[in-house]
Amino acid sequence: MADLRQATGLLRVRTPGRALVEITRDVAAWVAQQRMDDGLLTLFCRHTSASLAIQENAAPAVQRDLIDWLDRVAPEGPHYAHDDEGPDDMPAHIKAMLTGVSLTVPLIGGRLALGTWQGIYLIEHRRAGHDRQVALHLLGA
Repeated sequence: MADLRQATGLLRVRTPGRALVEITRDVAAWVAQQRMDDGLLTLFCRHTSASLAIQENAAPAVQRDLIDWLDRVAPEGPHYAHDDEGPDDMPAHIKAMLTGVSLTVPLIGGRLALGTWQGIYLIEHRRAGHDRQVALHLLGA
């Protein structure tokens, strides 16, 4: 059995505002640079108003429906005590809590073990675009 190795990195993502931004290719490119065959990749979003998800990457309507659903679950409005950065501030925190800030993806045969229609997304919950960071940690051989 090969010795275990680990690699860490930071992926920077510029978002356009409220949207699912697919980062699968960037993540896969970083993983390929590490030259590992098998292991486990952990992704961690370093923000409280953005999150991560694995979702369908074939039909763009899925992304719009997810954003719309999150807006219904945590709508903007005057009913939040926390609005330091505007009316979308607290709803963004709720959405990030509901969707999560970390993911794990197996690495098998040097490739991410995602299903046919799965993509990795950074979800921007704020109306304005932001520069976001996703920390990457790969443990494998």
